Amino acid sequence: MNLRRDVFQAIADPTRRSILMLVAAQSMTAGAIASNFDTARPTVSKHLQILTECELLRSEQNGREITYHLNPNKMKEIADFIEPFRKMWDEKFNKLESVMKAYQDKNA
Repeated sequence: MNLRRDVFQAIADPTRRSILMLVAAQSMTAGAIASNFDTARPTVSKHLQILTECELLRSEQNGREITYHLNPNKMKEIADFIEPFRKMWDEKFNKLESVMKAYQDKNA
C-alpha cells in the first residue's frame, strides 16, 4: 500500500517543525540536522524522508553527502491555506480591542 503523505500531517510533528526551522535558516546535511536532536540518527532520517516526500524539503546529492533545502513553494501553499484563518482572528482581536477600549473610556 502506497500512502500519500500530507503536509499538514508532516508539520503536526514538533520534531519535523524544528527540522523545517533549522533548514529554513540554512541548508544542512542529515548529519548536521541530526546533531541538533537527542534522538537516533535513523529517527531523524525518517523525519527527513517524510518532509522530502511531502516536498517541504528538497534533497541534493553532493558526492556522498545529501544536503536538504527548504522548498519555499510548498511552504507558501501552507501559508496560503492558513491566511484566511489569520485574517479572521485579526478581525476578532480588533473587535475585542475596540470593545475593551470603549469599556476603559467609559470607566475612566
